Amino acid sequence: MNKRIIIIGAGPTGLGAAYRLQQIGYKNWVIYEKNDYVGGLAASFKDDRGFTWDIGGHVIFSNYAYFNQLVNTFLENDYLEHNRESWIRFSDAWVPYPFQNNIRYLRKEQIIECIMGLIEAQAAVRKPANFEEWILCNFGKAIADYFMLPYNRKIWAWPLDLMDNNWVEHRVSPVNIRQILKTVISDKADTNWGPNVKFRFPRSGGTGGLFKKFQPYICDKLVLQEKLNRVNLKEKLAYFTSGRTENYDILVNSSALDSFVSKIEDVPEVIRKAGDSLASNSIYVTGIGLKQKLASPKSWIYSPDADCPFYRVTYFSGYSPHNVPFADTQTYCSYMCETAFSKFRNIDKKTIIEQTIAGLIKLGILNEADRKSIVSTYLIDVPKAYPIPTSGRDEALSLIQPFLHNNGIFSRGRFGAWRYEIGNMDHSVMQGVELIDHLLQNKDEKTFLKDEQSTKNCCGYCYA
Repeated sequence: MNKRIIIIGAGPTGLGAAYRLQQIGYKNWVIYEKNDYVGGLAASFKDDRGFTWDIGGHVIFSNYAYFNQLVNTFLENDYLEHNRESWIRFSDAWVPYPFQNNIRYLRKEQIIECIMGLIEAQAAVRKPANFEEWILCNFGKAIADYFMLPYNRKIWAWPLDLMDNNWVEHRVSPVNIRQILKTVISDKADTNWGPNVKFRFPRSGGTGGLFKKFQPYICDKLVLQEKLNRVNLKEKLAYFTSGRTENYDILVNSSALDSFVSKIEDVPEVIRKAGDSLASNSIYVTGIGLKQKLASPKSWIYSPDADCPFYRVTYFSGYSPHNVPFADTQTYCSYMCETAFSKFRNIDKKTIIEQTIAGLIKLGILNEADRKSIVSTYLIDVPKAYPIPTSGRDEALSLIQPFLHNNGIFSRGRFGAWRYEIGNMDHSVMQGVELIDHLLQNKDEKTFLKDEQSTKNCCGYCYA
């Protein structure tokens, strides 16, 4: 084959596809990226005080042999390994993750309430119609009210009764009433659920330090600061905002599917409406850098507290000393907080940094006196953060994806496929790799087709 392949977007999926093309010796391809950097949502930035920040919390873990070998090749030994220490922070309690497995940390009356609610829910067998009902059916009212409902409302910033529940399998720790009773009676924590119990992190450059390693392999085919403007299906032409025009035989799209569909000329109305129906939330990533030593071994915490804007806090300087100035963790530390917003949850960008600091103080992560130690604040505005599995998502995708395939376009990745359940970094890279193998070697796309192995590689970090 010598078909012209163009790739839109140099995030994890586009880079995975590009690297695979280079790896197998295919020559007739090019990759376009709208930014002046690679990595997409997995990029990292250094502020003017010397702190490094990710676009949200990322850790490296995977069940894919190919992805793990890729990490080994790119990072060699230039990474750190960590044992996960993750907690849920309430105003009056610290509970280890996952919450439902560690209710013994609550007050006695709350423990009884949770167990009784769980027993009642499991006895009343019924099929949930949406994500909110799924939570109540699986965890009972008490666990739902204490954590599952308020936390998920914060992270999704979307009504849970407008979300489907078919995506959730393997993304949340299953409930085992016997195991829960055992932890309560034995007074032992259960913190080993999930594949990220141990995780890796690049020694330098943040998560983006991994994805920058792709660049030398594809640099002669990489075009930065080139944004797609429109696509002509009949002529198989891609037009860019700079005025550049590119012929293609196969187009690999890893940009957001909703906006991509809107750029297709003469797209059928039913496909346009399907694209418009896709929903996502946004997040503010707020970095707080302090001139003081990190006092906790925690990896990250979840916050269901309605009075705190953020849903998650990452103890980011604990991941690598190079995330702070001069790699001096005896002098500096950093926290990274994520706050979701949407048309259903308004967050004031002008005040989010102050809201974040106040939230950290309220939860006891910082105290009022620590304000004097803050030497850096950094804000990343992420317009599209989570593709939301709404009740109409699967129907929309069942229209859009076959239409694109029939026109030589393959949309993959976190937002290219628009499927949160296969949206981890490794999922995204492997979607790009497996697509190339499918196109050129007629192999199955296991991740995109959501086989059992790929969905087991869940993301306890996001904690749906």
